Amino acid sequence: MDAAVQRFLDDVWNELMIIYNKESVRINEFIGQSPLQVGVKDYLQVAWRDGKIHIDVEEPLDWIDSSYTIEAGPYIAELTDELIRSELYPALHKRMEEFFLSDKLGPRFFDYRFQIVLSFEMEDEDIKICDQLVNNEKLNQLRQSIEKFISSDIMPDLPVLPSVSDQFFFSRHLMNPDLMKQEEEVVDPLIRHLSDKLRSNRERLNEWIGQYTSAMDDWIQNVYLPRYFMRADSYDMDWTPKEGMSLMNPNEDQLSFFVYAALQIGKSKPDTRERYLKLAVQLGSKQAADYIRRGSGKFAPVYKGSRAEIHNNDITQTIEVRILAEEEAAYGEALDQITELLQKGFPKEYNLKLKSKQKNYLPLKKMAKSGLHQFFAVALTYPALYPKLAVYANTTMERYAWYKDTEPSEKSVMPGTYAVLGLGLYSREYLSLLSRYMEMVDTEHQMIQDSYAEVFIDAHGVEPELMTVLVDILLAGNDEARPVNNFVIDRVEVAEALLQALLSKEIYEREQVLYRIFGSRTKLGKAVKSGQTELELRVIFSKLLALVS
Repeated sequence: MDAAVQRFLDDVWNELMIIYNKESVRINEFIGQSPLQVGVKDYLQVAWRDGKIHIDVEEPLDWIDSSYTIEAGPYIAELTDELIRSELYPALHKRMEEFFLSDKLGPRFFDYRFQIVLSFEMEDEDIKICDQLVNNEKLNQLRQSIEKFISSDIMPDLPVLPSVSDQFFFSRHLMNPDLMKQEEEVVDPLIRHLSDKLRSNRERLNEWIGQYTSAMDDWIQNVYLPRYFMRADSYDMDWTPKEGMSLMNPNEDQLSFFVYAALQIGKSKPDTRERYLKLAVQLGSKQAADYIRRGSGKFAPVYKGSRAEIHNNDITQTIEVRILAEEEAAYGEALDQITELLQKGFPKEYNLKLKSKQKNYLPLKKMAKSGLHQFFAVALTYPALYPKLAVYANTTMERYAWYKDTEPSEKSVMPGTYAVLGLGLYSREYLSLLSRYMEMVDTEHQMIQDSYAEVFIDAHGVEPELMTVLVDILLAGNDEARPVNNFVIDRVEVAEALLQALLSKEIYEREQVLYRIFGSRTKLGKAVKSGQTELELRVIFSKLLALVS
């Protein structure tokens, strides 16, 4: 071996062993390592640039230089293009491969796959050589672990759930062709089954959706699209076709899987989905072109009536309503069509774009000022449409689902919200629907209902016959919901109705309701003793206090 090559390799290896030994201590301190992770380290780059040797043991990020650097001796001037390619890289590759396949730093130090990169800035032309190492024994071990994990943690019904850690690694493995066939028929049933099991736990479900869609996005950006397109940097989402892309003839199965992944990502990032579908069209996907133009094909994409025109796309989860005549019949016509779409299986988590001259909104301050909100607020100005709005609401209400008319935030609301809350304000005929809504709403992740009690009381007052629904509204409040200032108990019959409504509730529910009415147990106690409160009312207040004592 050339002496300069040997000196360079020794300097790199001595520094690398210092780094690896420190990393080994950290890795071995991990507690409860997932069986879906056979190892940690999977990358090494050795580079000569800016007058120093740079060592990266993690894949470098564009926005930060985290390299370990060492000075090189005079020998660096002797390293020619020929020596780098014919001696240095093969020697580095051989030494790294032997070390990678050994267990010198523990069985979980290296992942089953390892990438080596050697990079040199030369006067005439930069050199970059890459290769992949694979530990087949570890690969087979991981495949067996995944197979066992699917049968023991994914496929069984509740209460069996995977750990959060295992769930993360599983999401990454779904998009790894070494471990899973990149076919919708293979991947989608696994995603759906775990999603269904997590549906009652919104936080875990959102975490899972974020994990597998992030894995899909990584696969698209780092594996699939670079075969056919180029971009300026990792931040740039404008992909430019490579020269001769039209001659590359993408594999139809892989192109179909790319479209599938784009659709999944679109559930939380509709703009990204649209961008990817347009790239799929450039690759020749008729399926992507059809999705963009008319949806999945399950629904007639256009309805043209005499008073309203409606376009829908179930893939982009959008409905566009154009009101041709600003009158009751136009909104009734649109409501009928939207309800029919939902009854046929159109996604309840949709967004609505409205072309209308009317600008009505419900009197709830934190509601999104969206086209969806506007449509229902205008429809609610026509009492004759209330029965249609109730049918719509009964069709679309779904626990743990969300309209797509706003970014995920405190303004996010369950499907049916605008119709139900509006009906509750403007009519007493739909109070049972309002109560059912309040029982279904996700009180941990939706906040709009917190302020509803106040506007409901402004509309209807505090009456004995309303007490059941008022209690339902208060119980639907978020943990951060504040006392309702206009919920005044100043009549015996109202207090008695409250007492009767609370008798069947759990203690924590009674506490929540009384807190939102009186502010605290102490304030209720003061009302019991107040000489300004009539005796009968004080007697009932004492009974209310006893309910939570």
